[in-house]
Amino acid sequence: MKTTLNATPQTAASRPLDLHAADRAAGVLIGAACGDALGVPYEFKPRLTENQQPAMVGGGLGPYKPGEYSDDTQMHVCIASVASTGADLTSLPALDQIARNFQRWRESGATDIGGQTSAVLGAAKRGVGSPCDLMAAAADAYTARTRYSAGNGSLMRTGIVALAYLDDPTDMVKAVTLISSLTHSDPECVEACILWSSGIRTAVLDGTFDGVRQGLQLLPADRRDLWAGRLDEAEANPPHHWPSNGYVVTALQAAWSAITRTPVPELVPEHDSFPAQHFQLATEAAVRAGNDTDTVAAIAGALLGARWGVSAIPLAWQQAVNGWPHLTGPDLVRLAVLTARKGLDDADGWPSAPRVKIPGYAGKSYTVQHPEDEGVYLGNLPVTGYEGEVPVDAVVSLCRVGQAPIFSGTDVEHVQVWLVDKEGANANLHYVLHQAAQEIFRLRQAGKRVFLHCVAGRSRTPAVAAAYSAFLGTHPHDALVGIYQALGAHWTLLAHWQLHDAVYELAGITPHRPQHQPRPILG
Repeated sequence: MKTTLNATPQTAASRPLDLHAADRAAGVLIGAACGDALGVPYEFKPRLTENQQPAMVGGGLGPYKPGEYSDDTQMHVCIASVASTGADLTSLPALDQIARNFQRWRESGATDIGGQTSAVLGAAKRGVGSPCDLMAAAADAYTARTRYSAGNGSLMRTGIVALAYLDDPTDMVKAVTLISSLTHSDPECVEACILWSSGIRTAVLDGTFDGVRQGLQLLPADRRDLWAGRLDEAEANPPHHWPSNGYVVTALQAAWSAITRTPVPELVPEHDSFPAQHFQLATEAAVRAGNDTDTVAAIAGALLGARWGVSAIPLAWQQAVNGWPHLTGPDLVRLAVLTARKGLDDADGWPSAPRVKIPGYAGKSYTVQHPEDEGVYLGNLPVTGYEGEVPVDAVVSLCRVGQAPIFSGTDVEHVQVWLVDKEGANANLHYVLHQAAQEIFRLRQAGKRVFLHCVAGRSRTPAVAAAYSAFLGTHPHDALVGIYQALGAHWTLLAHWQLHDAVYELAGITPHRPQHQPRPILG
């Protein structure tokens, strides 16, 4: 592999991410990690049946803690730590750093490592020179001398590369080729990564799975029909049709089968049916493929996260996922968002700042008790600036808060929910409200006192608080009235009809919109 490409810094994407695309970009790396952690306990064990429910219980080859991801995401993070700086991944400095990260991981972080990756990294470590050149040469030598050089070890980590080139599919192909070839230079590995990266790129930008087949046009002309047939075969057979899915082709086919053959649920909120559940159902189907369960599910999870967004990933999974080097779900979201934004934070400092800027409209800090549960407090973002002992054990944030602990010097559980305070900005609105209400219920069942907040505490907070009341059995109208009376002036929910209506729709009731809404109180 030659590394003579220039290292010109990238400029901002020519197509800025809208709010939906940002949600989907945020779902790529954590989606892969969730699939990985879900598959860990079942790797190389008897295949799960359709009636068996996979869970992030840990164990596996590590053995891993519950929710801990394996080498699939660990290597993904090695690339993401470079991609998230905005570096051109086709440049020699970036490739050298990725290679160094792989070696650092091998020496101090690898809880598991594939045979091909281990052989290549071990050979590269013994050389002198550019780290990426040494690694690529070792990969080429492995491919030349070995019959079986098309393992799935580069496909499992390709999602973040697609995020770095949302504005440029040509450079995406270059980067995918170079990064796959650091350990897996077999043409089938490179081609599989190109197809999957194309799928992730299109999923983030357009919200469809069409990019996988569109990616056929990015392959050499004489390889397109072969791969089209392989995709056809995947769509015609269940994920377990390929028991030897350590091979990159069958790993891709098993993941594509799980995605395309899992029906997308209809939106029937009152029956807990949401299209966003396709993420969970298809990821579970990938685990049920058997054999290399964590890798197949990680591959599927990256594309599913790109299509449905982080808002479609079960909050329980987001809370559980963790792994080397001491990362949790919010860390993975941060790496993905920064990669998609060319390493840049937004004007409020998100996602990198310890604390995002608090806008003036947030007003002064306030808290009130939930009218139906004295162990739940409602409030706004300024409350989280309080230092010292706090009277809660958990915080549910419905807005961006930053990377620092939610209350400095405390050890409260922190649940972060992707919910946007703008009409039409939430692709999975009903699912998110349902998940948030369930999460508050879970925390209360565990005996924890909960603080629920958004920026100003006037729209998202009352919507979720009312959804929680309805979850407890209160009629949506009574729930909304109770929250309104509790909040008093801290209320502008009726300026956000989709949030208001969703509370009713979750209960299967036609929304009741009052003719005269309370006057919005603006900060």
